[in-house]
Amino acid sequence: MSGAFLHTVFDIAAWLAAAAALSWLSRRGLQFPAQSFELPYVAALVFGAGLGAYLFGSANLWLSGQSGIARSVEGALAGGIVAVELYKWTAGIRLRTGARFALPLALGIAIGRLGCYFAGLDDFTYGTPTALPWAHDFGDGVLRHPVQLYESAAMGLFALAYVLAVLNRNTFAITNGFYLVLACYGAQRLLWEFIKPYGTLIGPFTLFHLLSLSILLYSAFMLATAPKARPVHERAVA
Repeated sequence: MSGAFLHTVFDIAAWLAAAAALSWLSRRGLQFPAQSFELPYVAALVFGAGLGAYLFGSANLWLSGQSGIARSVEGALAGGIVAVELYKWTAGIRLRTGARFALPLALGIAIGRLGCYFAGLDDFTYGTPTALPWAHDFGDGVLRHPVQLYESAAMGLFALAYVLAVLNRNTFAITNGFYLVLACYGAQRLLWEFIKPYGTLIGPFTLFHLLSLSILLYSAFMLATAPKARPVHERAVA
């Protein structure tokens, strides 16, 4: 099977896993803010994520000396955050609304990155050359870091930890899950960017270094300013 076909298969699997995660969370008796399922909220999220995905993905191609249009998971995440925060600000919504997306996001990225791995060179998500024993030849005879698998493993481990937190009714982890998954994603992505062949923007840092750092700072601020959580059974998750 071609890499493009496998990429599509894993993209579909990622969306299905995200939907299954939402269903599983609802069956655990957790009640999340209704605003995150309202049409204007979803519209802002989809628009921001789509714009960010293509804007940052294509910009990274340009900075790396390549032409064309590309998508970026991190760009979609950043665009979605900005769009939703702007929508909430204009709509006067002060409630934190991202908690329901923590597990779906982690699972979606973990599975979706497997598709990037199987897509090979055309996906432009591989790592720099390495002599490590787990290096992978994507078809051109060069052994490279399979950074797609690194990212998949990191987000898969977060998903497992989050599931355990839900099963143990860990109020802090459930209430602040979205910001915890952002912190995990931003930290691991910042690390992997040092072993990717992307063009730099400022000194040794790529566009995605700066984007990862922005996501990390955002999540750190939201976690530091999180209201004191009451036990999960006493209220809806914010």
